[in-house]
Amino acid sequence: MQRIASVIALNPDRIADYKRLHAAVWPEVLAKIAECNIRNYSIFLREPENLLFGYYEYHGTDHAADMAKMAADPKTQEWWAVCMPCQAPLETRKRGEWWAGMDEVFHAD
Repeated sequence: MQRIASVIALNPDRIADYKRLHAAVWPEVLAKIAECNIRNYSIFLREPENLLFGYYEYHGTDHAADMAKMAADPKTQEWWAVCMPCQAPLETRKRGEWWAGMDEVFHAD
């Protein structure tokens, strides 16, 4: 199992929209997340900085392939199209990232 964490900013004028969307995530999106070997997925909001922190556990064997499968899914693309305008990617993110990846520096079970 691999732990994945990332961060992105949330546009202040879209906080209510983002919360509303995530209070009722589309079933097809949730099914695709599970199909792509993602478990224990959480998104946290830090206000007033308006930062989203995402965390999930990857239980597959090819993370890149599973992420490509998710990205190719039409319903997931539709979901991202309504969520992405709420988000403001960090300027310091790596090329190709929307959510900025984070390095794990500590873990305890």
